[in-house]
Amino acid sequence: MHGWTGGILRVDLTNRTWRRETFTEEFALTWIGGRGFAAKILYDELAPGIDPLGPENKLVVAVGPISGISAPNTGKTVVAAKSPLTGGYGDGNLGTRVTEKLRRAGFDALIVEGRAERPTLLYIDDETVEFLPADEMWGKGTYETNEWIYARYGKGAGVLNIGQAGENLVRYAVIRSMEGRAGGRPGMGAVMGSKLLKAIVVKGSQPIPQAFPAEMKTLGREDLRAVRALDQESAWSKQGTTGVLSWCNEVAALPVNNFRRTHHPEAWRVNGEQLQAATVAVYGCPNCTMQCGLAMLDTERRESELDYENMGLLGPNLGLFDITQVATLNYLCDDYGIDTISGGGVLGFYADAVERGAAPGDIRFGDFEGFRRLLTAIAHRDGEVGGILAEGTLRAARVFGHGSEEYAMQCKGMEISAYNCKFIPGMALAFGVSPIGAHHKESWVITYEIQQTPRESYGRDKAQKVIDLQRIRGGLFEAIVSCRFPWIEVGWGLEHYPKYFNAITGREWELEDFWPSADRIYALIKLFWLREFPDTTRRDDYPPHAWFDPQNADTEGPIAGRILEYDRYDELLQHYYDIRGYDHRGIPTRETLERLGLGAEAAAAEAHATLG
Repeated sequence: MHGWTGGILRVDLTNRTWRRETFTEEFALTWIGGRGFAAKILYDELAPGIDPLGPENKLVVAVGPISGISAPNTGKTVVAAKSPLTGGYGDGNLGTRVTEKLRRAGFDALIVEGRAERPTLLYIDDETVEFLPADEMWGKGTYETNEWIYARYGKGAGVLNIGQAGENLVRYAVIRSMEGRAGGRPGMGAVMGSKLLKAIVVKGSQPIPQAFPAEMKTLGREDLRAVRALDQESAWSKQGTTGVLSWCNEVAALPVNNFRRTHHPEAWRVNGEQLQAATVAVYGCPNCTMQCGLAMLDTERRESELDYENMGLLGPNLGLFDITQVATLNYLCDDYGIDTISGGGVLGFYADAVERGAAPGDIRFGDFEGFRRLLTAIAHRDGEVGGILAEGTLRAARVFGHGSEEYAMQCKGMEISAYNCKFIPGMALAFGVSPIGAHHKESWVITYEIQQTPRESYGRDKAQKVIDLQRIRGGLFEAIVSCRFPWIEVGWGLEHYPKYFNAITGREWELEDFWPSADRIYALIKLFWLREFPDTTRRDDYPPHAWFDPQNADTEGPIAGRILEYDRYDELLQHYYDIRGYDHRGIPTRETLERLGLGAEAAAAEAHATLG
């Protein structure tokens, strides 16, 4: 079997045992890798209703057939588990040397089970697996932990680690790697913490199996040069993703003061141009040809690596317009291992709830020192408020009450990324139907919607576009596994990815051959949610109430007085269901599941809820 190692490493932390398992070529071609492997493993192996922070949950680290090969931006790895934040399926990807090293160790996936008796470092080196004490680093941040590991295993080792937020089971703790990489927004860091797993270190020396290695080597070398040239021509990486902040402000899509407002006259102070001028170092993922990890010095003179999401949510969303202050909050999130999107969302919600009289405290928008103290309290679950906010926005709103759930900016329990969609129906739909909770990575439809279609439209074309992008972004790229930026940002055509896949696997696939697998993955994740929440309804695919609230409409600017409309959004959602082959609740019909080869899963799902 070319393209996959055929190996899965299963580790039991409770019993300190491990074994190598194999999978078939049929399994590989059905689920491809990455998210596909992770979703199938978790669906098959997790019993419904388990505690996401209990030993029964499993952490899956999975790569894909083109992961780690010498080609543009292939250094990504998927981390997945049942989410402590949402209670449903959760995953994320991050750039890490683990990608290549895991494959060179002979594995396409790692499954971590059970719970260690003491803080543990899992060490993998080809066929050597060791459970090593990590007590010395328990309670330390991710930066210090990373350096501690490098000093012992070398900077070429693949590393995944957690900070204090993961150790203290903050429900939106992430997994960290390298200088500034992070992934697993739905609480994958908390899953590691619940298992007393401080870090995973991977080395490997075996060749990655390839059908046509000479052809792939030539192809990869040429394409690395080509994408680098495209980036240099466009100068995209000079500002990276932060270049979008000014645009979001101009088109009324920026989150300001817990998404209350959509633009602000001081936003220019925290935009991409300001970061470009302040940049002191640039970082990237393995095999990156367009490095976008732009680091600047924060208020404490520490390097802090910023992107649009953390600038938007830790800046204007908190009423902060000093870029060095934003960099400080971002540094703290990274060191503690707090997701910057959810971290900014939680802080913004809390300031809003305090201002409206729903929550205790004296925090106000613009209070940099207050937000800095709160991040430390959250990471350590220090005090009543720190403990409440460590639970995430939705749970906090349910504790505070007084109608605060209406302006808790989340979908399915996960905080919304930095796009204010109070009058952007298609992007609101993308957040609502994202399979892991609100996340922009699944279907970044906002530029199509604002630049190519009437913004006020709720037509079927927008639903179709959301699905098209889900198939590409959440299906293709999350399964093969590779970064989306060459395609999104510098115009590197999608046709290149089947070429890599075919050179690696020896198949003759076209781009369209990946879409059934993408749809299969999305359908299975839907069944995962259905199993955990049998009373699911279409309301679970709605964005927050605040985007429909006339009292929350902008009073000035390009969308003054405009908000989403419930009835029209519901029509848009139905278009999405119809195209997908889902029933009125958003559950794949039995016919759809059979068509996707999920007949056995359909039968099991009927034990939990009637399929349409």
